Amino acid sequence: MASSLLCGLCVRSCGARAALSAASKVLGGSPGLFVGHVSPVQAQQQRNLSLHEYMSIGLLKDAGISVPAGMVASSSEEAYTVAKQIGSKDLVVVKAQVLAGGRGKGTFEGGLKGGVKIVYSPEEARDISSQMIGRKLYTKQTGEAGRICNQVFICERRYPRREYYFAITMERSFQGPVLIGSSQGGVNIEDVAAENPDAIVKEPIDIVEGIKKEQAVKGAGERRGGRERGGGVTERGGGG
Repeated sequence: MASSLLCGLCVRSCGARAALSAASKVLGGSPGLFVGHVSPVQAQQQRNLSLHEYMSIGLLKDAGISVPAGMVASSSEEAYTVAKQIGSKDLVVVKAQVLAGGRGKGTFEGGLKGGVKIVYSPEEARDISSQMIGRKLYTKQTGEAGRICNQVFICERRYPRREYYFAITMERSFQGPVLIGSSQGGVNIEDVAAENPDAIVKEPIDIVEGIKKEQAVKGAGERRGGRERGGGVTERGGGG
């Protein structure tokens, strides 16, 4: 794999030199005309890590974090079976698995409003899933092209006392990973960033050393709306 990457870089580099040589001849100069004016050829960065929600929940569960019980379904009949297996005495949630934000406010081709729906029976889970699977979902992030929904995540509904937003992203301005959090969870984080940027906390992480305990405590305190006191975190205005 490494050799193929080096070959690819060599081809790009050699191609660039040939193009510069041809250009210099057309302009009546020598091949060295552009020396010192060309940036080194670099491989184009590619991002190949894209996880659907059900995959992320699986990773969290494997790490010992409490998550809603649920399974992914690729057809409306599978959705019916999963909803029946969950056997929740309360409500079940059907969530379209599409790699795009704003699913809850999106619209499916066919007219169904919302990519996250609360249902009250396995039969309703089957009906809603049939209107999602195999259809495109249009959100603010997908634009007019939309994104096809091939699967749905059927899970039990949880009743959180309070919701927070937490993410880890690669931020170019910090040249590395950054923890991003907000006490205003449960809403579109893009809207929070636009309307109340101070409500979002950013904590750069050294990619070599990793996250430090004091950074985690600081971030948790600010996200929860509290402050550090004596090494602990106190919260204002609500339960955890």
